[in-house]
Amino acid sequence: MSNNAFSRLLKVLSLERKQGYRNKAVIGGLDKFASRWEADAQAEARNPAAVSEIVSLLLGYPAIDDPAARERILDQIVRRTRDATASETLTTDTAQVLAPEARPAALPPISRPAPAPEPAPVPVPGEPAAEEIALPPLSKPAPPASEVSAPPEPAPTRPMPALSKPETEPRASAPNHAALSTGRAVAPVRPPVAKAAEPQTPAQAPSGGLDAPVTRLPNIGVTFAQKLARLGVNTVRDLLYLLPRRYDDYSLLRTIDTLEYGEEVTVIGTVWELKARTIGDNRDGDRRMITAVVGDGTGQMEMTWFNPYVERRLRAGRAFSFSGKVDSYRGRLLMRNPEFEPLEKSQVHTGRLVPVYPLTQGITARWLRRVIRKAVDAWTVNLDDFLPEAVRRENRLLPLSEALEQIHFPVNQERLQAAHRRLSFDEFFILQLGILGHRKRFRDQPARTLRADDAVFAPFLAALPFSLTAAQRRVLGDIAADLGGSRPMSRLLQGDVGSGKTAVAAAALWAAVANGTQAAIMAPTEILAEQHARSFGALFANLPHPLTGQPIQVTLLTGSMRRSERDAALAALAAGKIDIAVGTHALIQENVVFRELAVAVVDEQHRFGVEQRAALRHKGLPPHVLVMSATPIPRSLALTIYGDLDISVIDEMPAGRTPVKTKWLTSDQHERVYGFIGRQAASGQQAFIVYPLVEETETGDGNAAVQEHARLQNEIFPNLRLGLLHGRMKGEEKEGVMRAFSRGELDVLVATSVVEVGIDVPNATVILIEGAERFGLAQLHQFRGRVGRGQHASYCVLISDATEGESLKRLHALEQSNDGFALAQIDLEMRGPGDFFGARQSGIPALRTAELSDLRTLEAARSSAQRLFERDPQLELPEHRALAAQVATFWASAVDAS
Repeated sequence: MSNNAFSRLLKVLSLERKQGYRNKAVIGGLDKFASRWEADAQAEARNPAAVSEIVSLLLGYPAIDDPAARERILDQIVRRTRDATASETLTTDTAQVLAPEARPAALPPISRPAPAPEPAPVPVPGEPAAEEIALPPLSKPAPPASEVSAPPEPAPTRPMPALSKPETEPRASAPNHAALSTGRAVAPVRPPVAKAAEPQTPAQAPSGGLDAPVTRLPNIGVTFAQKLARLGVNTVRDLLYLLPRRYDDYSLLRTIDTLEYGEEVTVIGTVWELKARTIGDNRDGDRRMITAVVGDGTGQMEMTWFNPYVERRLRAGRAFSFSGKVDSYRGRLLMRNPEFEPLEKSQVHTGRLVPVYPLTQGITARWLRRVIRKAVDAWTVNLDDFLPEAVRRENRLLPLSEALEQIHFPVNQERLQAAHRRLSFDEFFILQLGILGHRKRFRDQPARTLRADDAVFAPFLAALPFSLTAAQRRVLGDIAADLGGSRPMSRLLQGDVGSGKTAVAAAALWAAVANGTQAAIMAPTEILAEQHARSFGALFANLPHPLTGQPIQVTLLTGSMRRSERDAALAALAAGKIDIAVGTHALIQENVVFRELAVAVVDEQHRFGVEQRAALRHKGLPPHVLVMSATPIPRSLALTIYGDLDISVIDEMPAGRTPVKTKWLTSDQHERVYGFIGRQAASGQQAFIVYPLVEETETGDGNAAVQEHARLQNEIFPNLRLGLLHGRMKGEEKEGVMRAFSRGELDVLVATSVVEVGIDVPNATVILIEGAERFGLAQLHQFRGRVGRGQHASYCVLISDATEGESLKRLHALEQSNDGFALAQIDLEMRGPGDFFGARQSGIPALRTAELSDLRTLEAARSSAQRLFERDPQLELPEHRALAAQVATFWASAVDAS
């Protein structure tokens, strides 16, 4: 036997190795060579089944992007060549193909050919010359190294969706086959020959642009469009930006004889046997288990599914790519419910980093993956990049088309990171341009100029029972300069718990009154508004109005007021008889009219939505706005998210405030804590006990304030006076409890999280927080700020039985630090900006990709946006028109960035 076909095959394989596994050893690629080679090989072979496996491996070769995986396929083909011929005449050729010197010293990336001249392809009679055939690239070429190489490292906190292990179904009984040994030839029945890859027709982009409805895409009708709408997908743009929530890593290609239990791998093999059987009783709605026996020349293994559609898609004798977790049953390796797809198709579900998208009823993972693959193919080729080329190159970012392709179907983790960074940069860049535009528009409006010199503030400062710290005086100077200008103030005031922000805000309110205008302060809760009304009322009670000499009128306006009281307050406000209005969201209702509002203070900024702040700002001539945040925000983050606000920080604590000592204890140490609280009460001090719930739930997942208040009063502290405070109480009830606690008429206040802010009782020295693991770090720090406001040493006790996870980090961090800004950074890194910052209520459009903790990308985007905005603030230049449209689209859902 001449074995000419097999000798020719080995020469092709040798040349393919030398060229770096780029599928260019023969014209048209190894898959085309297989269809021409098979007939000759079958005529010469002693083992036709081995020839069929070789053809299957050759057909699947172009679908594999990884050079190392391609090398392993060639090794399999060489081994099957020996089985097919059982001839010694090929020993020399086979040894040469497998010899190390026949292989390239390094495996260059497929998408970046080496510049060295290529050896000529092996000539095949009857084929056109190489220059007559346009070979499509195996994958999309990578951009020049100058554009993408060595991108800045992403931030360590959640830089992109995690690569995770695929979810598998519960184990089920496997059929009782005899053991499938590896390395044994398959049955001599010749299977049908696998088909050669068919040329794919490029997907056509629908008309109407990216904002065209998804029904313009092939195979998406009204029914599927309605299902996609539940995922927030209404347009082609929405579909392209429906990003994976994670990825299943099926990029590891292995042969069956090298598989190990528990691996996530891809196997290329031929289906030799396919059968189905019923599991369970037909009367009980049984299931059908599909079993396939797959071989790749090195061995065989079972694949099992409980999906009846699998039986329709699999065909005996055809080659497929299978991806999943290697499991075992009775000592045999198998895969349960693996993903699979024919080799003649481009890999979407197997053999790569496979995207996992959010789903909804009626949408399957495979269907959505195919739809997005078609959309990406149709749109990313000619997609216009709105990001200016200079900005993209300066930041070494991928082109938008490539970023979208790689975020959905990445060739490797490095390209995935680069794609994630590009899309994150886009969101930060557009976000910052919108904020800068808003700042300019607001600052271009006129505002009432207020006199705010030392003489104006002197009476107010003299009436304070304490002296301002140097930090408070510095910040007050910033505010005075803003009030004296012709542009409206827009300033963010930051400070740790107890740093004295309220005193500075009161000075701003005084300046408005001293100029004959009105002021308002808006708080997120009625309890905090009531606290402000009491404290400001007491503060200004001894200060006559600078212009009239009459008492300064401070009025509370909340939603729970009686109708008659509310109507009277509204009339007085409109007539100018009220100098300072203190309230909640009730202040911004349409029927609330100010005679002349000059200064507006928004307390607890992160609790207010954008619409509420915008409504307060537009009560007449744009007032001077001071925004206070009791939750410290890392400066780099604040500069970006609050880019339209000037920022002042009170970084000094008032004299006499001693750091609160914090201790974490477990629930079996309650008696020790109760004894300590009793001793503090006996010496005249007061205490808070905070619970995560108001009342017990059916699940019993935590202690509740109502039940615990009764138990503590009756069993633990029968001789002490205990009060109860929670958000479900009526306003009058809450007011009465708070007043009693402030006057020292209660020893212990049992409460829920309503005491997080706005409670100022200097005599309180202990706060006990039950179920501390249920609160965020910033919230725990706020609770701790309720004590330590007087001259006595104060204590914060955390009760938690947490043993793992981020709860441990939070509790340890709170024990070790009293620095609110340091804790804020830790909180940001652990919880992410969504929970930390409340982005949904901050006026910021929803971010699809970017994470506010990715400070490296955030800062780069902010710097680039500032430089571009300085050159073209209106984005009017021709090269910025696409960018302007993108900014408008991005900000369509947000009324006001501040």
